[in-house]
Amino acid sequence: MAQTLLEMAKELVTELIRVHHLSPNDAQSLLSSTHAALQSLHHAEASSTAATSSQTHTEGVSVSADWKRSISKHSVTCLECGSSFRQLSARHLRVHDLDPRSYRAKYGIPNTQPLSSRQATARRRELAQQIRPWEQAASKRNNARAKRAANTR
Repeated sequence: MAQTLLEMAKELVTELIRVHHLSPNDAQSLLSSTHAALQSLHHAEASSTAATSSQTHTEGVSVSADWKRSISKHSVTCLECGSSFRQLSARHLRVHDLDPRSYRAKYGIPNTQPLSSRQATARRRELAQQIRPWEQAASKRNNARAKRAANTR
């Protein structure tokens, strides 16, 4: 965890004091109860994650495999078969009767997360910045409008 539970509880109580929803005299008791609540939530979450990760589906791959670990700097590992690629293509996912959307849904991957290595994603972003396709598209639309306008006169 980036922050300890005590630090999170302290931030919550401090913010309540700052916005005048809590008097400083009541801070100690609220800090203790907030910390206890965060601890119980953490333990419940940890036990839930452990129970879920112990379940497996028919291919023997963990249902809640950590997708973040499957994406590294140089490769992305398919959570279905364990093969490594620079990017998970729709073609490969079809082998598993999946598409990118259903793959993301199955493994809890956000829709905004690229299914490619961090290096490939960075290179694609760099090329897009150099090529700037959004500017070209706008100029092509404007040229097409000008041609249509010229043809209608």
